[in-house]
Amino acid sequence: MKLLGLLRHAKSDWSESELRGGEQRDFDRGLNGRGRRGAALMGQHIIDHGVGWDRLLASPAERVRQTLAAAQLPQEPQWQDHAYLADADTLLDLVQTTGADAASLLLIGHNPGLQDLLLLLLRDLDDPLCQEAAEKFPTATFAVLELDVTSWADVSPGCARLVHFARPRDLDPALGPETSTVG
Repeated sequence: MKLLGLLRHAKSDWSESELRGGEQRDFDRGLNGRGRRGAALMGQHIIDHGVGWDRLLASPAERVRQTLAAAQLPQEPQWQDHAYLADADTLLDLVQTTGADAASLLLIGHNPGLQDLLLLLLRDLDDPLCQEAAEKFPTATFAVLELDVTSWADVSPGCARLVHFARPRDLDPALGPETSTVG
């Protein structure tokens, strides 16, 4: 059995983006204040969850870098250029080629790729926890899958069971969806 963790970057902020040629580059967006709070809270939750992640693979985008900085996870990430805005197939390839020495892998990146990968790997989409994950995979969400494989190369659709799913709002209701009032 292998463990796969998925962490979506925290809430980003367009206003803090670096300007290049008069346009904001998506790659350069950092986190807003809410994102920094969510990343720190989720980082502590990941540490408290108790898995000593053998390997962290991460998109090099600024919002992922800032998420990891705020989360203060003890492991050093391995930056993967092709993880930036990657689709599920690209992420699956990353997982399959992670190397035999790792029993657990934490993948940090973006949606919709992370959520699509999660849904691709799950074998029981009728499970209530899976239905929550299928409905929405918000920023700074952390999911853990148990993979019924002995080698990362064997990871394939339907080989996983979702064993943990946590959103920032589950840990602090103040980090729930923002609401606006009209009036």
